[in-house]
Amino acid sequence: MLIIGPPGSGKGTQAARISERLDVVAISTGDIFRDNVKRETPLGLEAKKYMDAGDFVPDSVTNSMVRDRLAADDVQEGFLLDGYPRTASQVAELDDILRENELELDVVLQLTADDEELVKRLLGRAKLDGRSDDNEQVIRHRLGLYHDQTEAVVSRYDERGIVTKVDGIGPIDEVTERVMAALKVAS
Repeated sequence: MLIIGPPGSGKGTQAARISERLDVVAISTGDIFRDNVKRETPLGLEAKKYMDAGDFVPDSVTNSMVRDRLAADDVQEGFLLDGYPRTASQVAELDDILRENELELDVVLQLTADDEELVKRLLGRAKLDGRSDDNEQVIRHRLGLYHDQTEAVVSRYDERGIVTKVDGIGPIDEVTERVMAALKVAS
């Protein structure tokens, strides 16, 4: 399963809840990047330049990281991928990775939300978490990238008939219930 949506739509929160309820491994590329930034690894230092500007980390870095992670034993019974793929070329790479590991996608869960609500939400999160990658200019840039690039990803999966859309705005528990109801219908 993939979870996809604009920055601030609640992907990380919902991914953790879905992972727990369905007993599948949640894999967040954002968490992996932030961990590497915190530990100042070469990958983290490279990724930080892009993250601080609100840009996507280059496909070459992201693809190799996802390839390694999806080859692990703990994903053979299922996984939830959060934050990847974000571009059309990453869709093709993920298709190759899945084919090589004899895995396939069952559903792409898309969380939807209004841009202005997302800006407010992300600015609030920036204050709480002290995240350097969340200021209004960077947030609007990231939303623009999402609309320009990631919506093409959703279209690709929509053509395959595996996209399930859920409104990501509202109290967390209500969004979780909408997500779980939508996943039951999708399966």
